[in-house]
Amino acid sequence: MIARIRQFFEKHMQPTDAADDLEHRLKLASAALLIEMMHADLEITAAEESRLRDVLQAHFRLEPTETETVLELAHEEKHAAADYYQFTSLINQHYTQQQKIQLVEDLWKIAWADAHIDSFEEHLVRKLADLLHVPHKHYIQAKHRVIDKPG
Repeated sequence: MIARIRQFFEKHMQPTDAADDLEHRLKLASAALLIEMMHADLEITAAEESRLRDVLQAHFRLEPTETETVLELAHEEKHAAADYYQFTSLINQHYTQQQKIQLVEDLWKIAWADAHIDSFEEHLVRKLADLLHVPHKHYIQAKHRVIDKPG
């Protein structure tokens, strides 16, 4: 799945210089983790897809048709890579602590989209937060900002 999503981003979001290339790779890494989150509990709901769609459009400024293509690619491959290091190491090198906390919050948004946190989802957010060096306190605060948010 990750290779096909990478191909999509490379085709539609070609960087023009070194700074754009880094930004492009960071978007790809973040998107890959968000898509993995949607597949964590092996049950993809319409609410999760909708929330992922919103997050992708908000953070990556994708057009609706581009967002739909990314979602189609995600559905084609249900089994995810177990190694997130290639993504988290890039994010760790270039994101601020606040950006990493925001990414963890976005992961919680995907997990909570159906108003239920599955144990697989909780495990994946915890694992990714650890790999991103997000302290437990911020992991919990991000979870509560999402769960306690009205609506």
